[in-house]
Amino acid sequence: MAAAPPPGGGVPSFSGLPTVSNQWNASVAVWEWQDEHNKWRPYSSAVSNYIEQYMVSYSQQKGFRAYGNSNSISLGKADPKLAPYIIDIPTLSQFRQDTGTMRSVRKSLYASDSAPAKGISWEWMNDEACWTAYEMPITIYLDENYCNRRPLVDLGAFGLPYQADLNSGIQINKMTGFRRQIQRRADIPYPLTSAMGPVHKSAACLCHQCLANSAAGPISGRHRHSMINLPTSSGSQLSRTSFASSFNVGYVPYPKPSMAISKSTPKLNSTWLISPVPLQFPGPSSSSNGTSIPSIPVNTQKQNSTKQALAGTATEPEKVVKKYLENVEKPPEEDCIICMETLNVASGYSDAVECKNIKPTAVGKLKKCGHTFHQLCVLAMYNNGNKDGSLQCPACKTIYGEKTGTQPKGNMEYSLIPQSLPGHQDCGTIHIVYTIHPGTQGPGHPNPGKPYSARGFPRHCYLPDNEKGRLVLELLKLAWARRLIFTIGVSSTTGESDTVVWNEIHHKTEMNSNISGHGYPDPNYMDNVVAELAAQGVTEDCLKM
Repeated sequence: MAAAPPPGGGVPSFSGLPTVSNQWNASVAVWEWQDEHNKWRPYSSAVSNYIEQYMVSYSQQKGFRAYGNSNSISLGKADPKLAPYIIDIPTLSQFRQDTGTMRSVRKSLYASDSAPAKGISWEWMNDEACWTAYEMPITIYLDENYCNRRPLVDLGAFGLPYQADLNSGIQINKMTGFRRQIQRRADIPYPLTSAMGPVHKSAACLCHQCLANSAAGPISGRHRHSMINLPTSSGSQLSRTSFASSFNVGYVPYPKPSMAISKSTPKLNSTWLISPVPLQFPGPSSSSNGTSIPSIPVNTQKQNSTKQALAGTATEPEKVVKKYLENVEKPPEEDCIICMETLNVASGYSDAVECKNIKPTAVGKLKKCGHTFHQLCVLAMYNNGNKDGSLQCPACKTIYGEKTGTQPKGNMEYSLIPQSLPGHQDCGTIHIVYTIHPGTQGPGHPNPGKPYSARGFPRHCYLPDNEKGRLVLELLKLAWARRLIFTIGVSSTTGESDTVVWNEIHHKTEMNSNISGHGYPDPNYMDNVVAELAAQGVTEDCLKM
């Protein structure tokens, strides 16, 4: 908890915010990862030190040629809770090995007299009573106020409706009055770097790095949970904007060569709210495929191939691997990002996967995207999934075949509401209701035979009843039929395992407000969700089949 502030500290501007520095100074390096809201989240000082030391050593050993090789950093060596994660150096991407989720990574430079240089971080307590680090510019701002004996700090400059009382260690939501604990924590300093670059010191950083990231740099003017500035489907690849899980969850260290089964990616701050306005709907009648059609008749999709995939009638695993991989006789001097061994040696899964027709040293290249892996590693990855005859490249997320998921049985219902959504006053609303009941896990789930819970159902979601909204509805129906909307995993909201969680396709669960960030208006949401569906292999072309 914050104690009485010491004298001294940073120099504030007239407004009380830290000033902009246009100087290029030797500074401290803070490594950060980009979450699903385009926010840059700092790794801990210990992890940042490890990454920085590795990168310095890497560049010294390989020089400029380093970025032509696929080498990776295992974060579990710095923090056991991050055991599932590696950083791919050439693409500066964080890759989660058990789910395939990729997030962008960067190094930001901060002043050598700022909070990270002293090992200081500010944290807030989340709903699971876990301490969560503020973004680094907020930490710097809080600490400058703390050191200058200004105990009441308004975070409005960061797009947050909060006021922090540094003396009592309380963060207050100015809109709702809700209070959270905050604390100032001292750890080892972030690493000093001799690299020259722009130093982030303000609430509106104007350096080229922040401007190049479309206002997704160290400071953002958006609300913390908003999706408004996510890339659209015509922008960057979805593999770079997949949704990362919270580092506050105590993950079991990733065991090699065993592969975790769960394909869930817990969402950050996932609070699913029912619309505050009581709504009356006509009674829906459920169809045999679990999709209910209330008062509006909607054409259902052709489900032949989907039913075949869900029934597990795909070909043998070895044939699937051979179907999508081309043999590589002379492997490049790169690492296989699945087992982390070089491609010139045997697969790290050679002692865990029995296969008569694939040699431990066999290397293959995926036919469409060209990424290269040990064939046994791809086989192990396929066997770890639901064996539906499809593959998804762990490097770029390209899908081969028709991807299906592990969503439990349930119902999807939808109806029309004459009321408009904020930002879509020219049309009515499509109301979607998902219902899943508790049950027993089956093949492809994390713990077959164990019960799973289903919290927060029925879940209510909303789309505008316009051309784009009706397209998204059809895509969601197909994603539901392919069992891609939900999965079974660990809830980042409660920390509960073996529970039904969302599966990387964002839904809007607020109708008349945007308190949690999962509501309207959000001008980019429709493009974003279409892109997220495409990343799961659900596209407009699928509707024509």
